[in-house]
Amino acid sequence: MTPEAKVKAKVVATLKANEVYYFYPVMGGYGSSGVPDIVVCCNSRFLAIECKAGKNKPTALQERNMQKIRDSGGIAIVVNEENLNIVQEVLSQLQEIENGKHE
Repeated sequence: MTPEAKVKAKVVATLKANEVYYFYPVMGGYGSSGVPDIVVCCNSRFLAIECKAGKNKPTALQERNMQKIRDSGGIAIVVNEENLNIVQEVLSQLQEIENGKHE
């Protein structure tokens, strides 16, 4: 398993533990390039997750797509081995918003 695949597996484990809807967009001739690795819907909120290994950074196209998501009111994050906890933090915040505990 590649280092990036390990990051994806850990992200998916967190998503499953939180019982949220997610999918991997498949690029194959009809899709758009630069789409984040994992697309999530949690409490009516759109979350896009780009997974990277080590110090790898998103490409310029990936950055543009993530900014478009943010500009549209969604959440877009970049996750690697060192900040995997951000996925749980974002999901917890979205759950608190849904439960009226977060302003």
